[in-house]
Amino acid sequence: MKLNRGLVAIYVIAIFISGAVTGYYGHRFYDVSAVSANATRNPEEFRRQYIDEMKSRLKLTDQQAVQLSAILDETRSQFRTTRASIEPQLQDARDRIEPQLQRIREDQQRRVHAILSTGQQEEYDKILAERQARRKQREKDSLPPGR
Repeated sequence: MKLNRGLVAIYVIAIFISGAVTGYYGHRFYDVSAVSANATRNPEEFRRQYIDEMKSRLKLTDQQAVQLSAILDETRSQFRTTRASIEPQLQDARDRIEPQLQRIREDQQRRVHAILSTGQQEEYDKILAERQARRKQREKDSLPPGR
């Protein structure tokens, strides 16, 4: 069986493309950094990222950044006090304190809103809406199939 040059060229190109695709995905999978869904988030890192996002998106002044930091400190204290008031062995502890935690979150948002200018308030409302959408998506993704 004699192969013509066109058919040989097609075979060589197909082999080259399959090797390139295999190499691309092999390199991609080899270099991917591991991400753990169970990794605990460092609260200080989360806080730093939150403040950085607020500074960049809301263009906070130095005074507003200091006020935001103070609000976050007070909120953290309130959360810790509320969580400490619930017995750790209770299975439904999270459900019982969630309304209190939600009031603390709303108070924080109200206080942050108060230190912002009108334009900043509009952007802050967008940030809150984005965060709420991500939270709902995470909850939806974490539900077992069929629920």
